[in-house]
This record gives sequence, C-alpha cells and structure tokens, in this order.
Amino acid sequence: MASSPHAAPVLPIESPDNGPSEAIRSAVSGASVAIDAVTVTYESTHGSGPPVGAVNNATLDIPAGSILALLGPSGCGKTSLLRAIAGLERPKHGTISIGGRCVSSAQTWVQPERRSVGMVFQDGALFPHLTVAENVAFGLRRSSLAMNRRKRSERVGEMLELVDLADLGDRYPGTLSGGQQQRVALARSLAPQPSVLLLDEPFSALDAALRIQVRAEVARIVRDVSVTTIFVTHDQDEAFVLGDRVAVLRNGYIEQVGTPDELYRHPSTRWVAGFVGEANLVRGQLDTSSGDTGLANTLLGPVPIATPIAAGSDGDLDILVRPEQVDLRPGDCALVTNVEYYGHDVRYELQLDDGSTLAARTKSSELRERGTRVCVRFDGSATEAWPSAGPTAASTLLTP
Repeated sequence: MASSPHAAPVLPIESPDNGPSEAIRSAVSGASVAIDAVTVTYESTHGSGPPVGAVNNATLDIPAGSILALLGPSGCGKTSLLRAIAGLERPKHGTISIGGRCVSSAQTWVQPERRSVGMVFQDGALFPHLTVAENVAFGLRRSSLAMNRRKRSERVGEMLELVDLADLGDRYPGTLSGGQQQRVALARSLAPQPSVLLLDEPFSALDAALRIQVRAEVARIVRDVSVTTIFVTHDQDEAFVLGDRVAVLRNGYIEQVGTPDELYRHPSTRWVAGFVGEANLVRGQLDTSSGDTGLANTLLGPVPIATPIAAGSDGDLDILVRPEQVDLRPGDCALVTNVEYYGHDVRYELQLDDGSTLAARTKSSELRERGTRVCVRFDGSATEAWPSAGPTAASTLLTP
C-alpha cells in the first residue's frame, strides 16, 4: 500500500502510557475521502437478468482524521460501498477521491494497493502459519515503503507497542484470544502507514463483553494516530460510540448522514427513527388555535415540533417520542404491563386505553410495579414529526 507522500522517518516509540510516539503520529496521517454519486451493481445470480443494485447514487464527504460509521441492516450496501473505496469493487457510476486524488471514475482506476488504504476484515484474516510479528510485517514487504530489514523490524515493534501486544510477537494467531487477533489485524493494516483505514464489521465475531472492550481499544488507537477511519456495522450502539458521524443506509441508498446526536434526536424519516434507537410514534394534531404550527397536542400533552411539517389528510401527525421523554406521574391513563430493571434506569411498557403500547425509560429511584396505573406526559426538547400514516392507534412502538 502506498505511503503518505510526506511520511516521517521511523523513530523509537515512547511508553504506551504517554500515547503513541511522535513518529507514529506523523507517519500515519489521515486523508479526506470524497464519494460522489457512486453506484455499485452486481450481475444477477442467473446471469440473464438485469444487474442487481447494491449501492445507489451514494455521496459522502469524510474529513481527514475523522471516523465515519456505515450503519444499516444486512444487505443494505454498506460493505459494497466499503469495498468500492478499497478498490475491491469497481463502481458502475460516480467518483471516489482520497486526499484530493481521484482513485475511481469512468476514466480513472487506481489499483487497491496504490490507494494508501488499509483494511481489517470481519475475521481478521491472519496467516495461521506466521507469528504475530510476521503477520504485521507481511504488509510492509509488499508496500511501497522503502524499508530494509532493520527498519521493518522497528516498525513492527512500534505497531505491536501501539496495540499493546509488544510481548506477543513470537506467538501464533491460534494461541491468541479473538480480541488479540483483531488487534494484530489492526496493527498489520496500520503498519504501511495508510491514509485511510477501512473496517468491515471487525467486532461481530466477538462475544458481547469482549466486543465492548476491543472496540474501545480500537477507537483509542485510530484516534491516537489520526488515521481517517470508515467502518461498517449493523449495531447502532457501536456506530454511535465510535463514529464522529454516521451514514445510515437502507436498500442501497443513504437515508441520512449526521452526528449520533443529530440522528437520534432529529431523524429524517420514520425508518431512521426506529433503526437508530427505540421510538414511540405518538398520534397528535397541530395546535393552530394560536397560530403556532410548532406545537402538537397529544395524549402526552403539548409536544414542541422541531421541523415545520404539514399534517396528513386527516389532520394528524405521527410524532417521535423517545422512551426517556415519557414522564410517568400518578394517575390513571395507562397500565404498566412490563418492567425491565437495569440498575441505572428502568424500561417500562405501558398499555394505553385504546390498547396501543408506549415505552418509557426513567431513573430507577422511583420504581413502579407491573400492574400499576400511571399518567404519562411528554418531558423533553423539540422533536420530529411526520404526516400520519398507518394504524390509527394513539401510539406505535418502533424498535431497532
């Protein structure tokens, strides 16, 4: 893989307690990625039908040194888009530029090894017959970096220090834990000093507890070295924890791009609202009595609307209310049908008088029991709404 045009010389690494050395900080520098109207298609399974669209007209601008999550359900096109950036798939239309240099267009095609891109696959793809150090060194021998054996050895040592595996260079991958194997794969990808790091669901094969630990370690490493990082995931928590920005994909199209907070508080569609977190859609009507079109009347009381919206043909709106925006008070308008205690908070399912369901999350200091009656009120900042559609229930529960 190609190096940064201004790669710094390799110097001894500092103690990991002080973070990566200045040599690593300067050697691995991120580059911006620009994706403009990219479409990726595949031949139909039987070869005689029309091409199958995997990615449709995708446009993204990814600043240098940032972390972008490609989030979506299986089959939405996120891995196909990642492979197009890497040069493993050639788009049918559109352009891809890395660091201001076009690497893919109708007239231009730069081979994967010349894009200054590193990639970590779902299973790590380590060579079982090579030691940890030999796996990390493998990419260096095939990169454009001019390194003799001593320099390669120093670089391998730096990378293993960076991922906190300095004492395991002589071990074989089969003797490591799943988390350690992923860190070796990360070190191998970073060793040739890529400008962009691509990760294809790198934590999905790990158990839940290990996944949380490894993703925190990976986030620390890529932020320390400031490499531009794009990773694929179907896990909303993972995307929100790691991504500076998140691109949500559905059926090959990018539905919305924004910070985790923007996606959660201000989703552009009902589908995004339900995919990035649990959501209630509460039926309401615009309050036009005082000329205020930014307020809706609902069974939870008045709810402020963030984005001006026209009501549906029946005058109704579907209003996004997150569970933590539902305030439970003494009263008799809903029945507590389920209680999930998490220690730091409690999730309730409530049945309204029309039989519809509402989810609420509150602090655990005032625990309510199953079978009790409560009153529900909205307690939160301005939220999103859409013209009513679907069932006429007072509330519809959307879950990721």
